[in-house]
Amino acid sequence: MIGGSVDSSSPTPRRAATIGTREGRLLSLDEAITAVAAAAAPPPWEPVSLGEALGRVLAEDVRSVDEVPPFDNSAMDGYALRAADTEAATEGAPARLRIAGESRAGAPAPVSPGPGEAIAISTGAMLPPGADAVVRMEDVAVRDGELIVSDPVSPGAEVRRAGEDVRAGDAVLAAGTRLGPAELGVIASVGAPEVACAPRPAVAVVTTGDELTDPGRPLPPGGIRNSNTFTVPAQAREAGCEVSFVETVGDDPAATSAALERGLGADVLVVCGGVSVGTHDHVKPALTGLGIEQRFWGIALRPGRPTWFGIGRGGAPLVFGLPGNPVSAMVTFRLLVVPAIAALTGASAQDDRVSAVLDERYPKRPGRLHAVRCSLSLVDDEWHARPTGPQGSHVLTSMLGADGLALVPVERGDVQAGERVEVLLLRPPVAGSR
Repeated sequence: MIGGSVDSSSPTPRRAATIGTREGRLLSLDEAITAVAAAAAPPPWEPVSLGEALGRVLAEDVRSVDEVPPFDNSAMDGYALRAADTEAATEGAPARLRIAGESRAGAPAPVSPGPGEAIAISTGAMLPPGADAVVRMEDVAVRDGELIVSDPVSPGAEVRRAGEDVRAGDAVLAAGTRLGPAELGVIASVGAPEVACAPRPAVAVVTTGDELTDPGRPLPPGGIRNSNTFTVPAQAREAGCEVSFVETVGDDPAATSAALERGLGADVLVVCGGVSVGTHDHVKPALTGLGIEQRFWGIALRPGRPTWFGIGRGGAPLVFGLPGNPVSAMVTFRLLVVPAIAALTGASAQDDRVSAVLDERYPKRPGRLHAVRCSLSLVDDEWHARPTGPQGSHVLTSMLGADGLALVPVERGDVQAGERVEVLLLRPPVAGSR
C-alpha cells in the first residue's frame, strides 16, 4: 500500500481539524473536493519498467539523451543522391547516375555517392554522407546499372533530419502525465527502459446491506442485486488503481466493523451504503471505533447527499462512505474519489469539463447541486447535452450512454432548454453521439 505517516517537515502537512458538516449546513461540492485534496498527497516515486507502465503517472519529467531520429534518414524507398547532379534533368535529357551501393535500414552504405553517383536506399535507412536528397523509386527508372532521373530533385527532398522529432535534452513528457500507448512509444524512442512513477493506490471496496444478493443467486424476499461490488471496483481500476479487497457485509455492527478493519490496509477504502442515520446504518460508528477521523459528512449534492469522508491515523487511508444507491455511488466516486486518486498519483489536472447547451428543460429546486447524467452530441461545432432519462438515484440504466454529469448549481431552479450547463466528462464524448 502507499500509506505512511505524516512528515512534520513537509511544507503541506495534512490538516488535522475536522471540517465536516456543521449544524444545519451541508458542504458544497467544491468544499468537499478541497477537503479531499488537502488529505491526499503522492508518495515517493518508484522505478517502473516500460512494459509495466501503462496507466501509471510520471513522477519526473522524461528527457531525451539522444536526438530522434538519431541520424538523417530516408522517408521513402528510393535513391540517395546529390541534388546538384539533377539540376538540368529533363524528360528529353535525363540525368544518368551510376548506382554505387545500397543503404538499408540498420545497415548503412559503406560508400558515399560521388559526383554522378547514387545510392539505393530503404525507408528509414541512414542517408550516406555527401547525399542531400532522396528521389522516390516510383519517380525514376533503372537501366544497365544507371539511375535515370527526368526531373530535378530539390535538396532535402524525402529526407528526415536528425533531431527532427526530438532534440537531445528535450523534455518529451512532463511529471504528472498519465502514460498511454503513445506516451510509452515516445519514452521508448528516447531510449528509457524504465520511468519514475507514483505507486498505484490500492483500493478496498466494502458494500453493505442485508438485502444485497450476488448475480447468479436466487433473490430472496426483499433482496436486490449487488451492482456496487462491480461498478465501484471497475471505476477504481479505470482511475489507475489496484483493487486489493472487495467484500459485502450485512447490516450487523460487529460484522461491519470487522470488514472495515480488513479494508483499512489499503490506501483508499470505499464503503457503499450504511452512512446515513437509519437504525441499521452502522458504518459511521464502526469507522469512529476504528480510529478514522471524520472530515465531513453531508454534501449539498443530488445524488450523493449523505457522502462521508475521513482519514486514518497518520493520514492514511483515505476513507469514503458513499451512498448505497447504485447511481449515487457511481456519481460520488467520480466527483470525489477520482480526484483523490489523481492526487495520490500526482496526476496533472485534466481539462475534464465542457460547456454545453441543454436540449430539454430540467426541473430543479434550489438547495443542492444536481449532477445530471447526460449524453453529449456535437451540433454545428457546439456541444449539446440531453439527460439520459429518469434521474432517480436507483435508476442505474441512466448511466448507460452518459457521457458526463451536467452540474446544475445549488442556487439554480429550473433550467430551460437552450440554456448552457457545465458538464463534467465521464468519458471522452464522441462527435455525433446521442
